Amino acid sequence: MKPIRLMSGFFTVGIWTLLSRVMGFGRDVMIAGYLGSGPVAEAFLVAFSLPNMFRRFFAEGAFNMAFVPMFAKKLESGEAPEEFAQDAFIGMTAILTLFTIIGIIAMPGLVFLMASGFVGDERFDLAVEYGRLAFPYILFISLAALVSGVLNAMGRFVAAAAAPVVLNVVFIAAVLLGAALGRPASDALGVGIDQALGLRVGDTLAMSVPLAGLAQLALVWWAAKRAGFHLHFRRRPRMTPELKRLAIIAAPAALAGGVVQINLLVGRQVASFFDGAVAWLNYADRLYQLPLGVVGIAVGVVLLPDLSRRLKARDDEGAQSAISRATEISMALTVPSAVALVVVPFTLASVLFQRGAATVDDAAAIAMAVAIYGLGLPAFVLQKILQPLYFAREDTKRPFYFAVVAMVVNAGVAIGLAPVLGWIAPAIATTLAGWAMFGCLAMGAQRYGSAAKFDARFHSRIWRILLASAFMGFSLWVGNAMLQPFLGLPWWRGLALVGLILIGMVSYFGFGQLIGAFRLSEFKGALRRG
Repeated sequence: MKPIRLMSGFFTVGIWTLLSRVMGFGRDVMIAGYLGSGPVAEAFLVAFSLPNMFRRFFAEGAFNMAFVPMFAKKLESGEAPEEFAQDAFIGMTAILTLFTIIGIIAMPGLVFLMASGFVGDERFDLAVEYGRLAFPYILFISLAALVSGVLNAMGRFVAAAAAPVVLNVVFIAAVLLGAALGRPASDALGVGIDQALGLRVGDTLAMSVPLAGLAQLALVWWAAKRAGFHLHFRRRPRMTPELKRLAIIAAPAALAGGVVQINLLVGRQVASFFDGAVAWLNYADRLYQLPLGVVGIAVGVVLLPDLSRRLKARDDEGAQSAISRATEISMALTVPSAVALVVVPFTLASVLFQRGAATVDDAAAIAMAVAIYGLGLPAFVLQKILQPLYFAREDTKRPFYFAVVAMVVNAGVAIGLAPVLGWIAPAIATTLAGWAMFGCLAMGAQRYGSAAKFDARFHSRIWRILLASAFMGFSLWVGNAMLQPFLGLPWWRGLALVGLILIGMVSYFGFGQLIGAFRLSEFKGALRRG
């Protein structure tokens, strides 16, 4: 067995994901500046969430969670992995082409299911229009995810991790193009300059979505071809025994993915009945998705094929070490991130989003959601670590049962608390459901023996990580109070935020190194190997 270098792969995926998420911040800051939390912003965000929702279902969800372990084991044993990947590629193309056509035709119904609070105002028609423009993205991005799975199983992480950067480049270009076209179009559209600007930015964003998906597919397809896997469309779909097994394994994961999407639907539905809430929750989601993407998703992407190949080689000791190191590095980066989101949410939201059409009230609402999401961040990351324990064993049924439990928690809290707490109820529900899902996964993993247990090194370091994070939280609180005069000045608040981030980093990594929470040399070594 040629093992995947876990830490090297994690840092490779993490660095590219960090770049993508930072650019995503730039994209969302621009969208907030031009569109604020108005009807065009909410219509586009709902429209873009539709193909994204099904992307998580078809791509990162059910299909890939079943495909990657099977492909990795075929790669390890040499049992015609390229033939298996080609059959899956053709089959997914046929299914998703049909699904895309149906989705475009049924777009009014999909928008109603996503945001029935839009019915009766301009947001509904805009969301339908934008949804039809954006929906072909599901075809391209799902194929890109399949090809990325091939690359990840081979230990080639760069192209797949870099692909989301392409999405943000296309989106930023679309915002700039829409802004350039908006002002002179005001007379032709018969509306004011600000409204014309918002409509043009929304139009160009919606049209850019499938182009971004196609660009991502082109990047990973080229990388796979260079790696010796030339996936093409030159034959008809066929149902092989391997694809039948893939479908059987994927079915429970598909149901689990459907449950997760129901959680998103419930949250979006509740938010759609409160003006601005869809945009506030989306912008807050971007903030907590930064550490979640860099840490949780990066570890999950690398860990799944690594565990699959180790199980094929009966390397339980190596599997335990991989899980322990993945969890250790994840908590070393996630816990301080969660503390920062809880301690200084308004500073983050106001500096990043309060400009142009986004007001101080928008920043305050975003900050409230950010703090609540921050409380759930460790649970979201731990889920990404524990799920590969099941999927690597081709066990997709029990994660489905656990997802149902989380769905009940999410729906009960979001719907039950909405009349009392209003628009913030979906954020609270998301966090509580995240911890419920983690608890179920942790208890269920006990049946896997030593391979699913943390080693002594992890147990000796986790409490030090918590202590260093608490020290950093106090330092951030003090630093935030001292920098308030500068955070209120338009030309200085960006520098003040950078200073606050530096205070957090120095206090956390300095104190953490001192008490043995981690060794900075381990980070440096992994970066050099990456």
